[in-house]
Amino acid sequence: MHRRDRGTPGWGLADLPDLRGRRVVVTGADAGIGFQMSRMLAGRGATVVLACRDLPLARQAAGRIRADIAAAGRHPVADIRVQHLDLAALASVHAAAEQIRAEHPALDLLINNAGVMRPTESTTEDGFDRTLGVNYLGRFALTGLLLDRLLVSPGSRVIVLSSLAHHVGRIDPVGLAAGCPPFGPASVSGSTGRRQYPASKLAMLMFAFELQRRLAAVGASTIAVAAHPGVARTGLARELPAVMRAFMTDQMSPVMSWLIHSAQAGALAPLRAAVDPTARGGEYYGPDGLFGATGAPAFARAGRAARDRAGQRLLWAESERVTGVRYLLRPATVPPSTADLM
Repeated sequence: MHRRDRGTPGWGLADLPDLRGRRVVVTGADAGIGFQMSRMLAGRGATVVLACRDLPLARQAAGRIRADIAAAGRHPVADIRVQHLDLAALASVHAAAEQIRAEHPALDLLINNAGVMRPTESTTEDGFDRTLGVNYLGRFALTGLLLDRLLVSPGSRVIVLSSLAHHVGRIDPVGLAAGCPPFGPASVSGSTGRRQYPASKLAMLMFAFELQRRLAAVGASTIAVAAHPGVARTGLARELPAVMRAFMTDQMSPVMSWLIHSAQAGALAPLRAAVDPTARGGEYYGPDGLFGATGAPAFARAGRAARDRAGQRLLWAESERVTGVRYLLRPATVPPSTADLM
């Protein structure tokens, strides 16, 4: 992936442009970073679809966003919509995509946010490892099912959230074909739970880079941009060991501010990837502070495994096979027919 100058220093909320008329889908938008991104995007006038598994929580989140925007007085009638989406079930992914497609002939942004770290259940409804299924395969399928709605919107973007943890991730795409957790031989040990999350985030980053390459190959104006939030206080902290959770509390924030920041601060890097007019396809954003944990959003470094093109292609092929979702990308000079969009 190409790399440019670090760009605008201190990029922040003041740099968010007017987004009236833009149509956005955010997964996992009922809490944490997804909620903060949705609130900020809607606050600039975007129509935002909160795609979430827990509908009551999603409706509460939508109400909070509407109330915040009305109080600010900028856009008193915020267009916030709620869509059920369970990424642990491909049937739900298909149903959600069908509903979104029915309501939106075109989309400007798809933000693949959120995930699970140590789920209580081991597999998805389709028999995949749950961490891989929720964090990666479900989003791979959703993106493929919504891609034509993005392709018809000039300058649209697919935003893929990864994690600093991808640097220690290991993934064996061939394992998908064998119906095994695709994290390499070490995954059969008792440390599997600690390996699943980094592997899934590595898969997401590989997916972002391969998607961008395929979009560029057909001359699409749609781009794929990746980001990570650094280390943020979100709901994922509940899945950490108790000793680590202690450092994630609000009470510890003055002491740990150099290493842990708020969900709102963590949302800035993916927001920059989503709306910065200078962002290019295949770039990767994250905080610019020590270890990439906190700071202003800037260009981030992707690990060697994430940049392995052969691995990206193999992972893509196996992902299409096991999800049954194929990405039908055509040269941009051939406009899609009505039948293609159904």
